[in-house]
Amino acid sequence: MSRTYNRIDADGHILEPVELWDKYMDPAYRDRGPQIIIGDNGKERLLLEGKVLGNPKGLGRLGAIGARQGAVAEDTMMYADGRRGGFDPHARIPDMDLDGIDAAFLYPSIGLFSGAVEHPKLAAAMCRAYNRWLADYCSPYPDRLFGVAMLPMQSIDLAIEEMKFARKQLGMRGGFLRPNPYNGRMLDHPDYRPFWEEAQELDFSIGLHEGSSGGMPTVGVDRFEGRGARHIISHTMEMMLAALSVIWGGVCERFPRVRIAFLESGGGWIAPWLDRMDRHFDDQGFNDSGLTIRPSELFRRNCWISFEPVEGNLSVLADYIGPHKILWATDYPHADGFFPGAPDLIANRKELSAETKHQILAGGAMGFYKLN
Repeated sequence: MSRTYNRIDADGHILEPVELWDKYMDPAYRDRGPQIIIGDNGKERLLLEGKVLGNPKGLGRLGAIGARQGAVAEDTMMYADGRRGGFDPHARIPDMDLDGIDAAFLYPSIGLFSGAVEHPKLAAAMCRAYNRWLADYCSPYPDRLFGVAMLPMQSIDLAIEEMKFARKQLGMRGGFLRPNPYNGRMLDHPDYRPFWEEAQELDFSIGLHEGSSGGMPTVGVDRFEGRGARHIISHTMEMMLAALSVIWGGVCERFPRVRIAFLESGGGWIAPWLDRMDRHFDDQGFNDSGLTIRPSELFRRNCWISFEPVEGNLSVLADYIGPHKILWATDYPHADGFFPGAPDLIANRKELSAETKHQILAGGAMGFYKLN
């Protein structure tokens, strides 16, 4: 590509228009697609396969970027009133230009709940509809907007089929999974072997992305009542378990060209987690992994991790894992995102060298998504 990439949002989001499911979904499943309803508290919620999902504060938060700065009132916003760039690519580009962002890789909002679907073919129909719409969303700006495919992991065969479609027909460079278990299987489960084989063969990046109130098994949330505590737990701890699964469980060693990223879970946990895996690898009393390569080396070969721009330990971790293994994100247009100003929070750090900043702001994402 001729464009120079200096700032890449590795984990932006879109807002799925309500009409997406009617327009793009297989008619056989259209009446079973996601629906926005009004909950008991008067807030918008998502109805999907008979389950009511989403933040009790309402779906309006999904488009309430600027809420951190008090620029919008997230508690009163409706979903349809969300930031226009979430729905419309032509409105998104000016927002990206405000921050000097050259490219954005795009993940779902409502689609983060797709893992809660129990019927595999319904999940596949949802993913196909979403991916086709996302390709259309990105098409006016093919060197700036890049869709990340939604995959129906309820069925490994259907997930592989969708991965092939996304790569070969839509030209997408990667797909996303929830880190939570699908059908009780961790990512290193033997059933996943054909999936990882195909991801490696297709040169297809896999981004792991959690979603709150998403109707999937979530470690630790049963011990706390507050939304804040549950959010702290779900995003970080589910990702820690996913990292343990793909590294200690052998996925990275068996598939040396697979690329996996741990997204929107903070990054500070990765150093002690890798160190703990390494120490268990070195201790023959604990090393039941079957690995021949140290876990930290497998991470540096196969994995990337996203830091929030405000994380204080970013500079320390850049030295530990290498700045080229770090991603950053705006989380645009979600309420807890950073806009405007996210990339400047990194670019203005005096303790980072120019090369380190370049690797964090662009190099890591170029390596993970093969944008070169």
